[in-house]
Amino acid sequence: MQNAPFSQVSVGGINVMPFSSLQHAVEHIVPSDSFVRPGFGIAINPEKVMLARADSSLRELINAATLRFADGTGVVRTLKKKGVPNARIPGCELWEALMHKAAELQLPTVIIGARPEVNSACAEKLIALGTPVKAAIDGYVQDEQVLIDALLEHRPKLVSVAMGSPKQEKLIQRLRKVYPDAFYLGVGGTYDVFTGFGKRAPKLFCDLHLEWFYRLCSQPSRIGRQLALLSYLRLHLTHKL
Repeated sequence: MQNAPFSQVSVGGINVMPFSSLQHAVEHIVPSDSFVRPGFGIAINPEKVMLARADSSLRELINAATLRFADGTGVVRTLKKKGVPNARIPGCELWEALMHKAAELQLPTVIIGARPEVNSACAEKLIALGTPVKAAIDGYVQDEQVLIDALLEHRPKLVSVAMGSPKQEKLIQRLRKVYPDAFYLGVGGTYDVFTGFGKRAPKLFCDLHLEWFYRLCSQPSRIGRQLALLSYLRLHLTHKL
């Protein structure tokens, strides 16, 4: 597949940037050995599209990001239906690829969020891989000034925040006003999966694009959230996205 152009395509009112591969996305964020493109990345899936359609403030928050990439299979298929070739970019895989790039190029990194034991384990594992983690601050720190001070002191190039959506996006928006010189990425439960505290869907489910079904079986309480997928599918099939 040829590299997709850096044009954005509307999916249900959210502008999504297509990429031909995970590597293509990484190269967009880190286009050279000495430069990281400052900004704010958000993974877009059908659930997020449907929530944003119902909540204009959330839609504005998402569209305020500088990079919205297709994480969910449904969004990838909608883009293809619009004639735009693209690949699915799982947020957890993009984060891990960026951490490896940080290790390769020695890009200062800050990780924020998750439980204290998860955050600590994540930092230790990243440092063992060679990633220069300058600060690791868990998601239970009450004073936001602690985060701001860490950013201003260490001046990272990459900052990831694991607090769940939309809490992590709202925090990133505030932090960028104080320190805009990094690429920020909201990563949800990625630290848990990376450290073994959490579990991603098995490879078979991922290959079949059935991660949503695995999550539903693991957490039946998600049924309300998963119903949004049916609404998304109806809009997708009727060309209303």
